[in-house]
Amino acid sequence: MLTLYHSPISPNSRRVWITLLEKEIQFELVEIKLDGEQLKPEFLAINPFHQIPVLVDDDLKVVESLAILDYLEAKYPTPVMLPQNAKDLAIARMVQLITVNQLLPATTTFLPQILGLPEAEPKKIEQAKQKISTVLKFLESLLDDRPYFGSEHLTLAEVVAGTVVNWLPRVGIFLNDYPKLNAWCDRLIARPAWQATEATPEVIQAFKSVVVARMAQQNAS
Repeated sequence: MLTLYHSPISPNSRRVWITLLEKEIQFELVEIKLDGEQLKPEFLAINPFHQIPVLVDDDLKVVESLAILDYLEAKYPTPVMLPQNAKDLAIARMVQLITVNQLLPATTTFLPQILGLPEAEPKKIEQAKQKISTVLKFLESLLDDRPYFGSEHLTLAEVVAGTVVNWLPRVGIFLNDYPKLNAWCDRLIARPAWQATEATPEVIQAFKSVVVARMAQQNAS
């Protein structure tokens, strides 16, 4: 059986978790607490880079979430979660990479706000908002009359982008100006896999405690 080492607060972990659920693959879920558990020898033996998620399949350890998604798609091709058409495949891949390289880094600027901690500098917040706006406009342009990016069916583009876009309203960034993207997001959060993997208030509070403790240590040193 597959084993997924994850943290419920992590969008990188969540995209793999959702994919496993959407493909109805049997797996064991092991939570790694980010209070230092990721640095223990037991986990470093699984991933020397001390990052989650990690998927273990017998003697194979797959790190990096996008690599894990590709592995799952290749080994468990039903339901298909990547378009076969060249243009549609390019759209799905662009959505994945733009989310990872552009959108997600910009949203981390708002992490203190999400956790109820002192916010980042106004200049950094404004720069992040501009980057997010650019990404959202681009994503809106990639959606056509089909319900998903380049497909009539859910793809890996959705599980990557959706787990980040889903958080934007928490920091006051709404999708009202992006009607296609807004409807797309509503379709995603209505799916059972999204609801089952949504971070609970308890999860968010526990992560906040870890961040506050880490900040206290840094200030004391």
